[in-house]
Amino acid sequence: MTALLYTRAVTPAGQEETGRVRQKRRTRNLLLQTATTLIARGEVPTVTAVADAAEVSRRTAYRYFPSQEQLLADASLERLRPRVEEIVQSAQKQFDAANALEYTVGQIQQLAIEHEELLRTLLRYSMDTKLADERPIRGRRRVDWIESALSTVKKRLRKQDYQRLVSALSLCIGIESLVILKDIRGLNATQSIQVCRWTARALLEAALRQSGSL
Repeated sequence: MTALLYTRAVTPAGQEETGRVRQKRRTRNLLLQTATTLIARGEVPTVTAVADAAEVSRRTAYRYFPSQEQLLADASLERLRPRVEEIVQSAQKQFDAANALEYTVGQIQQLAIEHEELLRTLLRYSMDTKLADERPIRGRRRVDWIESALSTVKKRLRKQDYQRLVSALSLCIGIESLVILKDIRGLNATQSIQVCRWTARALLEAALRQSGSL
């Protein structure tokens, strides 16, 4: 899901995460986890309250979440993560790579449809927010989900081909693809999910065919 669903720094192909990137990811996750805990207690926390509870400077907290609205939206999304992890684990256990990928994409996009308003809000926030670091701080979990579905075929692809496939598949998961399919193509929810699933399978088959592994 965002933009879909995602709170870890994306590392471009061929580059390793730096210590600074890992620290930024840990800090953002800590703030989100703290906010989620406070919400579970029945509170509606401000950015300041979350920063204090997490023992993170308020200035740092506001760099990640400039407003209470964005913080609460991201925290709400974080609470969906266990459902997505269940989808990914189920796909790994039950299906081969192609079916696992198609299942994962379809189920996650269905979840995105169910929470479309929230995800569109998060997408807007992410586009409006400019951080000092040039690396994005969200999106990594989406990559993790894709790589999990591709785990059984990774060795059959050259490194650069595998990385390109992961990048291409990232276009099939998340609110961004739904925005394009629904707003530009005029598809309904079911049609949008079907296109995402079809595209994911087609990309995988194309990559394997190109490598001579299909």
